[in-house]
Amino acid sequence: MILTLSHPTAICNGKLQITGSKSESNRLLLLQALFSGFTIDNASESDDSRVMQVALKSDSEVIDVHHAGTAMRFLTAYFAHLEGREVLLTGSQRMQERPVKILVEALQLLGASIRYEKEEGYPPLRIHGKKLKGGRVTLPANISSQYISALLLIGPVLEEGIQMDLIGKITSLPYINMTLALLESLGVESNFEGQTIRVEPQKKPKRIPQIVESDWSSASYFFSVVALADQSEIYLTSYKKHSLQGDSVLREIYRELGVASSIEEETLKLKKAIVDLPEVLHWDLSKAPDIAQTIAVTCYGLGIGCKLTGLHTLKIKETDRLQALYNELTKLGARIKITKDSLELTSGSNFIANCSVPTYNDHRMAMAFAPLALKIPLTIEDAEVVSKSYPSFWDDLEQINFKINHR
Repeated sequence: MILTLSHPTAICNGKLQITGSKSESNRLLLLQALFSGFTIDNASESDDSRVMQVALKSDSEVIDVHHAGTAMRFLTAYFAHLEGREVLLTGSQRMQERPVKILVEALQLLGASIRYEKEEGYPPLRIHGKKLKGGRVTLPANISSQYISALLLIGPVLEEGIQMDLIGKITSLPYINMTLALLESLGVESNFEGQTIRVEPQKKPKRIPQIVESDWSSASYFFSVVALADQSEIYLTSYKKHSLQGDSVLREIYRELGVASSIEEETLKLKKAIVDLPEVLHWDLSKAPDIAQTIAVTCYGLGIGCKLTGLHTLKIKETDRLQALYNELTKLGARIKITKDSLELTSGSNFIANCSVPTYNDHRMAMAFAPLALKIPLTIEDAEVVSKSYPSFWDDLEQINFKINHR
């Protein structure tokens, strides 16, 4: 699906219901499979969460997660502990290029039976489920937090629980804290002190309903819309003042970019504000790397520079996101430099209209670039990729008067 985008007025007003957090939903779905007995409300409608749901209920010998990286990591740990179950856990071609060796080796230290079907260190994985005792593992701290969360989530059902010693600077800390908070909501005891995390075994978790907060990553695109619009007031539901999601740092970041935000009765209000924009926005995104694309595109649209750091995990996402940003922003007229863990955009916009932006099988490329249609007409290729996290994204843009044509 190829879409051409524009906006006739650069005025965006409306109220939207954002799907539940993919990160919270996938963690709760796994815990629900391990413990059962509790319901999940406002679960994510994303492809990734649907893949998780299908996989957890499937009795097939082959489990295909397609592009769903979270599902690959979480299900590796889940099936490793599912006694008597043998599965081949696989995914798309890109998924088979995304490393999983650190997680596999940690599970093997706990007694798991996992082997690589093709290239060592990468999916597909042949998993023979067996009852794992648990115990102590050591992991580098600068890896994807999904490896760490995958192990923590199965900790309560391990006979000895799990103790994890993290070496070095911890990446995406809010996602680890999210995992521990969701475990705690079910009555699981844990301790996170310094570089050590301990999750205790739990035989009788609390059976209480779990309500998923709406997704802050999905909200990021509307922060960008408000920043780039001439006039805008957008209401998003359902959000909490004290969020488990690291991407809620958006409120602080976008305050510098002219977006005033407030939360009342679980409604997030975004409003265009007049501010003196920084010449260069500096931000360490090691705790919220998923919003880097959105911020970089917003800064380009505003004509200001940015220096974003802490981005080392972006190279192993759905695509090499740093390279993809470099390719597409350069095409649009930006001056940009990237390293293995940073992005630097020079201030001053030289917009080249009617460019076609490929999405690299990456939902965030499509959605991060879409708000630029407030400034210049552009085309988004393979636009259906947004279903990975936000299936109604294009419909929601039309609700705030974006003009979208299919080609």
